[in-house]
Amino acid sequence: MNVPAFGLGTFRLKGQTVIDSVRTGLELGYRAVDTAQIYGNEAEVGAAIADSGVARDEIFLTTKIWTENLSRERLIPSLRESLAKLRTDYVDLTLIHWPSPNDAVPVDEFMHALLQAKREGLTRAIGVSNFNIDLMQRAIDAVGADQIATNQVELHPYLKNRKLAQFAREAGIGLTSYMTLAYGKVLGDAALVDIAAKHRATPAQVALAWAMQSGYAVIPSSTKRENLAGNLLAVSLRLDDEDMQRIAGLDRGERLTDPDGLAPAWD
Repeated sequence: MNVPAFGLGTFRLKGQTVIDSVRTGLELGYRAVDTAQIYGNEAEVGAAIADSGVARDEIFLTTKIWTENLSRERLIPSLRESLAKLRTDYVDLTLIHWPSPNDAVPVDEFMHALLQAKREGLTRAIGVSNFNIDLMQRAIDAVGADQIATNQVELHPYLKNRKLAQFAREAGIGLTSYMTLAYGKVLGDAALVDIAAKHRATPAQVALAWAMQSGYAVIPSSTKRENLAGNLLAVSLRLDDEDMQRIAGLDRGERLTDPDGLAPAWD
């Protein structure tokens, strides 16, 4: 299963804020929504989808299993809890959110539990998030590369993750870029502002278009209708080779998400 190239992220959005964001996004034409158990907003995302008038089978819905639910005994029950909150019988994609701290739960164990969830029809596809090359290889050894729909990782103009990207490409596994706008840092970047002016676009649209043209899926979030609509226009923006090369030159290995006790040893 291919992960949609463009979707709506819900990280850090809570309560009525996330309901409004998802409802507005669906109204504007978004058809992929990304949430997670740890976001604490699955029930609100489910409510927004239920009230949207958009048929469930038109929406690609992703959630992620939190680290304390990775054991064989907890993974599937926790996913069933997520489904109840999301008001759906299945999600389209379920990811392991972060690898198990200190390998407390072996990769083999949680990947097999995730595959079992797929076999039971609780999720249509499975994947991982925040996995380095070693962890990706162990996941591949457990269930096969063809079972892994994506690895969702931090990727933006200042962090290209080139080694991981090459490994994923060679394994035939897609990458999903989160934090594509680098917490808004790209919005004032001189090179992106210049490229945006050339295309009568915005720096946000340029960053998102760069990621999609690099072969990555993106899941930007926003609480403002104007920004949600603007981000969506990135789907039709085409950057030329010169633009892509200029953005390639911005890489400085700047990682913005590196939580102690959760993050693996990055490549």
